[in-house]
Amino acid sequence: MSHFILISVGSNIDKDKHTSAGLSALNEAFSQVQLSPVYESESVGFDGDTFYNLVVSAYTDQSIENVCATLKQIEDDNGRVRGSAKFASRTLDLDLLTYDDVITSDPIELPRGEVLYNAFVLRPLADLVPTYKHPVVNTSYAALWQAYDKSKQKLWLADYTWSKVTK
Repeated sequence: MSHFILISVGSNIDKDKHTSAGLSALNEAFSQVQLSPVYESESVGFDGDTFYNLVVSAYTDQSIENVCATLKQIEDDNGRVRGSAKFASRTLDLDLLTYDDVITSDPIELPRGEVLYNAFVLRPLADLVPTYKHPVVNTSYAALWQAYDKSKQKLWLADYTWSKVTK
């Protein structure tokens, strides 16, 4: 059975290179990959270079656990350093945001909590899947973005293009 997944993608270390490599790896790992526009945003929670952020939709037959393992492997393949600091610069950050309409806290929190409070996640979601509803609050991503206090976090369209190679 194929599952619809939404994944956030972020990078602020050699971000053109790692964003492209991450997207290529996601395109290999999953099917029907679609991208939101890419946004650039200031780092949140620490002083660091600006981030590229976007959301990817895809389909997979993998379990939640296997999707998470795949995302972690792609991060590792791109030099991701894991440390004690939750907020730090990253070569590549891939987070599973939703898996169908599953609501769970095990093995990970789904839907991911940051969907509702980070502009760099909510805005790309509103662009990519505007009519889809957040499984917990049952409100469309477009409506959630419209209601979001845009003075909280700055983001702008990035000058970035990825050339998708179709499987």
